[in-house]
Amino acid sequence: MFFTLIAVFIAGIGGAGLAMLLRMTFRGRLPAWITPLFAGGAMIVATVSTEYTWFDNQVGNLPEGMEVIVSREHTAWYQPWTFVRPYVNGFIALDHASIRMNDALPGVQLVNLYVYGRWAAITEVPMAVDCEAGRQMTLIDQPDLTEAALGDDARWNAMPEGDALRAALCDEA
Repeated sequence: MFFTLIAVFIAGIGGAGLAMLLRMTFRGRLPAWITPLFAGGAMIVATVSTEYTWFDNQVGNLPEGMEVIVSREHTAWYQPWTFVRPYVNGFIALDHASIRMNDALPGVQLVNLYVYGRWAAITEVPMAVDCEAGRQMTLIDQPDLTEAALGDDARWNAMPEGDALRAALCDEA
């Protein structure tokens, strides 16, 4: 956030400098109000640009073996251009390198999902996925991975056919 703020301020200074250069070139025939207009316009362009490039920058910096399985597009009334072209302000990535099997329950895979959000810390979510039964469970509140913790009495959630985690993990095998 700090670097974005610095980039916006630099863009504003650059826009104001361009306006002042234009005023000097045209020997004052341009009105003085174009300086703050150019500064504000450059700041808006810089802000919008960072919003639209955030997702591509984050995906480009993901380590080997990470796959984006879900992305969240953003629209807002105070950003009317987002209704024409929404931008991605969050996504969930599956770490294929973290996939491991549970010896206590054959067929259950333990994976790590990472939740990324614009202006938010990255959150790691450990999951248990049973592809054969079509179910999944978040392991945040399960400190021990025993058969009792992952058994039929546990809080499993059904994975529908179009589920992104199911498509990325179960349908590839």
